[in-house]
Amino acid sequence: MTCNLGQTSLRRKRRAADPMQTYDALPTPLRRWLSQAALPWSPTSARKIWTRAQANGLDADEALAILSRAETQTLARDKHAIRQPLQTIK
Repeated sequence: MTCNLGQTSLRRKRRAADPMQTYDALPTPLRRWLSQAALPWSPTSARKIWTRAQANGLDADEALAILSRAETQTLARDKHAIRQPLQTIK
């Protein structure tokens, strides 16, 4: 079941709740962001950041910006970061 996560040095975690039910309960802007994310976020992790941002009075766009920054920081820690493919010599 870990085959779709790709090559990463980041730790994987098991989840007790059904991730699809949790995902379906997320607000639409957050689900849309998760569908375009570079990392396989858990719905619970994304909701935690989303809820904290809204509790601080931020709107949806600002909350999504915080999620994007968190993803960028996580990708920077990854040993197997996504790299540009080599160009072929013609």
